[in-house]
Formats: sequence, structure tokens, C-alpha cells
Amino acid sequence: MNVTLTTSVYTSSLVEALKHPPPERGVSLFWLGQAGFVLRTAKHCIVIDPYLSDSLAEKYRGRPLPHQRMMAAPIRAETLSGVTHVLVTHHHSDHLDGATLTPMLAVSPDASLVLPRAATALAMERIPLLDCSRLISVNAGETHHLASDLTLHVVRASHETLEQDDAGNFRFLGYVIDIGGVRIFHSGDTIPFEGQVAELAKLNIDAALLPVNGRSESLRAQGVPGNMTAEEAVRLCAECNIRYMIAHHYGLFEFNTVNPAMLDAMAAKHTHPVLQRARLHTRYQLEPPTSAEKSE
Repeated sequence: MNVTLTTSVYTSSLVEALKHPPPERGVSLFWLGQAGFVLRTAKHCIVIDPYLSDSLAEKYRGRPLPHQRMMAAPIRAETLSGVTHVLVTHHHSDHLDGATLTPMLAVSPDASLVLPRAATALAMERIPLLDCSRLISVNAGETHHLASDLTLHVVRASHETLEQDDAGNFRFLGYVIDIGGVRIFHSGDTIPFEGQVAELAKLNIDAALLPVNGRSESLRAQGVPGNMTAEEAVRLCAECNIRYMIAHHYGLFEFNTVNPAMLDAMAAKHTHPVLQRARLHTRYQLEPPTSAEKSE
């Protein structure tokens, strides 16, 4: 029997929702907007690519592509406490945001910051007074045992290109997170690339969190690299035998989003993978099979 995914709407604040972790096995997922997620288990609170500030609106004020929020952040960074690990997939500011990570790490002093080795120096610049002992720098092809019940498999990502620094460290990464009896893949920002399916299929992924805002020549010309389309993301899951997919990286910036109705229409007709679009105020619950179910 396979891992199951159920969803429920919560009416409380996200702060309150995070106070109620799942039982011993299983993972609760919450969307933060853009590529950001919280993974909550009985023992861990993992935050991935959080962008909870308006730093990009300030940076791009008066320029051709204003980064004004289409949705408010569902939680303030300084109230997201109890975090055990923060995972950052790459250096772009909607993923590695100093205005978010500085207060978040301050209220969770025991949290580790996992990030690409290629982005370590930049992280130290963006997060003042960050203690180096809290950093876990990683590169594609590595496996890191972050806790007795938490393993991270690091894979490549291609934010239109497979970029490496002078030391050969990949600038864009994805993470396969083995936790709570399930395997969750956060691709980071990526398009399909040669070798991607072979790299992922062997990892037996249960659920994938994939960007679906696509890409265009006009945005690329303005320095905005793109991601997979929804169709490409669904195809990747099918080719890698990933049962569940949650579509994200939409709805934050008007110049770089897709129509939610299109995602809903796709979700209505897809059964492999089972497709859902990320929504605020929603708990996505992944449950592994019990011992009895495994033996059936």
C-alpha cells in the first residue's frame, strides 16, 4: 500500500496550525507562497525557501518589473518559531531572503541553515551575524543525515541552466527529504534537463513540490529565468513514478504567474500523478502505510 495524501482547511492562523504536529509518523505540509513550504512532523519543523518580506518590492520599486505582492505572507518570519532546519535551494532573493531569514533564525536559535555550497558567502552577507556553525553547505550528489530520522538527498536543478561556480558546486539545487516515513521532493527552481529523470526515479519519491510558472523569452531578456510549465511538471512525475504533485511558484508576482483555474482544470483530469495546486490555509497530510498495510 502506498503513501496517502489528504487535505484539510484550517481556519486558525498558521502559527496555531503549526502547534499541532502529526502523530509519530507522517508529515504535514503548509504553503508559504511562491516556493516556500513548512514541513511539520512530530519532531521537526522544516522550512523551505521562505519569502515572507517585501524586500523585492523595495529593491525593484520604480523599475520595469515591480515585485508587488499579489498575496500577503501567511505568517511573519519572527513568529515562525520552533524551526529545526531551514532549507534554501538557491541564491535568488525569493528563496534566500535576508529579510525573512534573519528574524526567523533569531527566534529559532537551534535551527540549522542548509544551502548550496555555492551560496554560502552570499548567505553570510544577507544574514547579519549569522553563526557559521549553523550552516550546512551542500552540493548535488551528496546525502546528508541531518537527524536520526531525517535524511537529505541533494540533486541538481536547472533554473534554465545547470550553473556551477569555479569550484564545481551547483548554484541551483533540489532536495529529496526522507522524513516521517515518506519521501518529499522540492525541486527548487528548475526546467526539465537531460539526466533529470534518471537522477530522480531511483530515489522512490512519494510527493513532489514543483514550480509551474513556466518561462518566456521576454522575461529571460529582462533577467528573469523561468521554470517548468505545469505540463512539464506533471510529465516529470509520471516518468519518475511520483504519485502526488503539489504545484507552486505562482500567484505572488503579477509578471510571473499562471492562472489558478488552469491548474485546477489540470488537477481535475490527472490521476497519475494526483495533482493539486498549493493553497494557503490548507494542510497537506502525507501518511505512510502502517506495518499491517505493508504486509498486505
